[in-house]
Amino acid sequence: MTQTDPDADALPLSHYVSTSIDRYFESLNGSAPPCDLYHMVLEQVEKPLLERVLEYSRGNQSRAAEMLGINRGTLRKKLRAYDIAQ
Repeated sequence: MTQTDPDADALPLSHYVSTSIDRYFESLNGSAPPCDLYHMVLEQVEKPLLERVLEYSRGNQSRAAEMLGINRGTLRKKLRAYDIAQ
């Protein structure tokens, strides 16, 4: 029996984002459309992204910033904005 990669059948992140946005629109059920949707989605995605990358890097902010492709100062500013423990 060969061992298979458990992530081989994983869908791309964009699939889950699309599905979540579709569900959000469905939940509006004809009410007024949301405003500032772009920022709402970014906030919903950015905070857990920062938390998980910081966890993965074992709290090393320089390494986390490098993984994210941002500088350490920007990361620190975002951590403060989202009230993520440093």
